[in-house]
Amino acid sequence: MKKILLSLTIIAAAASIALRPTGVIGNMFPDISCENYEGKMVNIPTDTKGKYTLIAMAFSTAAEPDLKTWVNPIYNKFIGKVDASQADVFDVSYEYDIHLYFIPMFTGANQLTSKSSKEKIKGKTDPELYPYLLFYDGGKTYKEELDFQKRDVPYFFVLDKTGKVVYTTSGKYDDKKLEKILDIIEEN
Repeated sequence: MKKILLSLTIIAAAASIALRPTGVIGNMFPDISCENYEGKMVNIPTDTKGKYTLIAMAFSTAAEPDLKTWVNPIYNKFIGKVDASQADVFDVSYEYDIHLYFIPMFTGANQLTSKSSKEKIKGKTDPELYPYLLFYDGGKTYKEELDFQKRDVPYFFVLDKTGKVVYTTSGKYDDKKLEKILDIIEEN
């Protein structure tokens, strides 16, 4: 009897793995409409075609600590203005012409608090980052399309110039993750 139960458990586990998405790399990023602070809609990937795009998505406040570990490195690499006279001569600087967005996702019950949450986020955010913040407030979770496993970690996607996902990662910042993002962007 134990062998039968163990066999059934293994078969069920294998079936659930087979049904899980195998990943999003190589797929087009799903159409998602987000709003910026001025109320303008930005449609990804339609409005981002022609440039590489780096997207950070978070589904809960529990993801915020990990997301914050990315803000300074991303700001310094893609947004901050570096004075050439102060740049390290051994650090080759590239000018990156990419779209960059941080997207808090308000889905399900979170939609009820989206307005107040947006204001809290705005109050905690440096105004220089406002152009890089978009808000998704909708019923669709994109869980299957983007292979989200957990709500308490941020997810990052690099889209090529056509809107296809070429890299994805999640969780806390580390240098290797950013290096991979830079390698992909610099190749083209």
